[in-house]
Amino acid sequence: MTTQALGRLTAGEVAFFRQEGYLTYREPVLPPAEFEALRAFFEGLLADLPAGDRPEAMDKPHFMHPELFRWVFSDEILGLAESILGPDLALFSTHFICKPKGDGKRVPWHEDSAYWKGLLDPMEALTVWLAIDPSTQENGCMHVIPRTHANGFSRYENVDLRANVFGTEIVQDDRKGRASVAIELQPNQCSLHDARMMHGSPPNTSALRRCGFTMRFVKSSTRLSPTVEDRLRLYHARGKDYGINRYADPAKTYPELLEANARMYRIH
Repeated sequence: MTTQALGRLTAGEVAFFRQEGYLTYREPVLPPAEFEALRAFFEGLLADLPAGDRPEAMDKPHFMHPELFRWVFSDEILGLAESILGPDLALFSTHFICKPKGDGKRVPWHEDSAYWKGLLDPMEALTVWLAIDPSTQENGCMHVIPRTHANGFSRYENVDLRANVFGTEIVQDDRKGRASVAIELQPNQCSLHDARMMHGSPPNTSALRRCGFTMRFVKSSTRLSPTVEDRLRLYHARGKDYGINRYADPAKTYPELLEANARMYRIH
């Protein structure tokens, strides 16, 4: 098998991702000083979190903190995305998913694509999940169900929001008989997964916090539905601009977009 690099990944790594729907990348993602700078920036955001807000719900921080594009648009991160999506890239979303020690909420089994239905055309999105803390089975690491990325729109049922990050989950019959894989990571390692793949994570009842920074990318030829421009916006990251989207400016803040998302997802 050829090991020719495609972006940052080898051809073998890309083939594994295509077949399984995910990849665990155990090399350091960012240079050490850059990773420590990102971790320090996150700690500042966490310290400023309003009283009563759950740390699992630090969604789309890039709307108010353009400083994050220092890392999101770094060659190291975009090199990973380019390996899967090609050279023409746009950012769809970011999220610090931080499970506090002791009472970190469970993330129900879901497909990202199910919550984004009608927003992206085509539905071909990649998540880069960068570990800020150690992410292990002890503190509620992500689990994936390999080879479930062919569809992306399973049946869902309601779950208890007091124990879960959001209020719906793939019905058990659609998951029955499928073995999951625990994605254990050390800080500055990452996983990649297809938006259509089933994944979730158990609660964090340990004495160790678990935080990851997710960056969601699409091809810049992907069309974002204009009906959601009041709360979502793509950012052109690299390569060709196909002129089909109204891109946000990574140097500006968008408090109105963040507030629109907060109103929609108060349940988080």
